[in-house]
Amino acid sequence: MIAATFRSLRHRDYRLYFAGQVVSLHGTWMQNVAQAWLVYRLTESSFMLGLVAFCSLIPVLIFSLFGGVLADRHDRRRLMIAAHSLGMVQASILAVLTIGGWVQPWHIVVLALGLGLVHAFEMPARHSLIAELVPRADLPNAVGLNSSAFNVARFLGPSLAGLLIARVGEGPVFAINAISFGAILSALLAMRIGSKVRERPRGGALSYIRTAVGYAMSQPQIRAGLLLVGVMSMVAASTTVLMPVFAKQVFGGGSDTLGYLLGAMGLGALGGALRLARRVNGAGMDRAAGAAGVAAGVALLLVSTLDHLHLAQLHWALPILAVVGFCHSTLVASTNALIQLIVPDELRGRVMSLFSTVFIGLMPLGSLGAGAAAERIGAPLTLAGFALVSLVGGGLFLARVPRFRETVQEPESGHAR
Repeated sequence: MIAATFRSLRHRDYRLYFAGQVVSLHGTWMQNVAQAWLVYRLTESSFMLGLVAFCSLIPVLIFSLFGGVLADRHDRRRLMIAAHSLGMVQASILAVLTIGGWVQPWHIVVLALGLGLVHAFEMPARHSLIAELVPRADLPNAVGLNSSAFNVARFLGPSLAGLLIARVGEGPVFAINAISFGAILSALLAMRIGSKVRERPRGGALSYIRTAVGYAMSQPQIRAGLLLVGVMSMVAASTTVLMPVFAKQVFGGGSDTLGYLLGAMGLGALGGALRLARRVNGAGMDRAAGAAGVAAGVALLLVSTLDHLHLAQLHWALPILAVVGFCHSTLVASTNALIQLIVPDELRGRVMSLFSTVFIGLMPLGSLGAGAAAERIGAPLTLAGFALVSLVGGGLFLARVPRFRETVQEPESGHAR
């Protein structure tokens, strides 16, 4: 069972990619937590938390489709090298400003906006590159392992960041993230995959995008999956952006408490990703995605009422948030794998840019909406509203969407590279 769970690591280039991602993603999650805490420490504003999250993600909503065009026209590995190099620069600037005591809220907003622009072009290349590193038979497993790397970092990164912030401040955490980019850059440079010559169809970028959008909308499985991921992404964004408020106001803690809350969600998400990696094909992943949306909604409703029920203690909150993380990971990773199995390679970058758009690009709407609503009605009631959205979205998906397995083809056997 263990060998089957990690079977994609037989392939050298994917093994390099996976190792580099594990290190780099830890730094990314540490920076996310340090940035949120720094904003809240400087402003004590829920709205500012939402604004910074909005600025870090809105470029993905606007530019990700153009990133998909580049991923289908150019070498995906080189695109990732350029993007991660820019990410290293951004983290270094933020570290210098913070350690030097010069950082202001507007610095964070501008730098978050710049990093979001980098992500808009990096994410479609990253999602579509995985299909070049493993045979089709191992693609669901590779997607699951990639999600597990993300969620290992989501579990450990916030916990480490919370402890480090309490002892040395936010600046050194940003510096650690800058250094961690070296791991993924080294892995990408060491890969043996050659540059692929891709066909350049006639027409500009907009017609190139219309072709992919038309294809995705003509496939009911892809269309419904993208909608469900978009709903869940806004819910997840609202949960994350409100956690500093819950840590301080509901649970009476500090940055270490924030680390525990986010870490619990990350631990649950890791379990969901590893569960996907154990699957041998795409059968049943559609039902798992819909059920995960319903379960996440129920769990978030419980979190939002803990204070009202006089149960606002970590030993109640942490296991419930772990369920939220498990459900979020299950929904997103299952949908990712199903889309990857359906889409032809010549459209992969653009269709996966649609996935990036709804997965990451819609998060700013959830972040900004959650921050603004929490200022008016409070964080618990705001979280309850987003929980209902998740519950209804998952229920409609289960009730109305045809089974994915009716059109997903079984993958062919692959070979180790």
